[in-house]
Amino acid sequence: MDLKFGVLALLEAKPEKAAELKEFLIGGKAVVDGEPGTRTWYAFQLDDTHFGIFDSFADEDARRAHLGGEIPRALGEVGPALLAKDPELSTVDLLAVKHEQDDARS
Repeated sequence: MDLKFGVLALLEAKPEKAAELKEFLIGGKAVVDGEPGTRTWYAFQLDDTHFGIFDSFADEDARRAHLGGEIPRALGEVGPALLAKDPELSTVDLLAVKHEQDDARS
């Protein structure tokens, strides 16, 4: 798996909407399961109201397809109700990646 590109989104839920945002993110996995170009996708929680998404891609086309896909569109729809502020979105270039199968070759 040759991963070169990523997206990091940091999200802050309205305190009373944190549980709803958590469920939205958990449900997002089913959506990205249908995106062949999204090689990894993580939804995570940092504390009571801070969450994030990190995804990785082998090429820029796959990253662009994801950014124009269902998850960002859905987040745009539910964001005003669930989020305390606009998401912080960053595209990143991956410098080094460790894979589980890397251990098996040692």
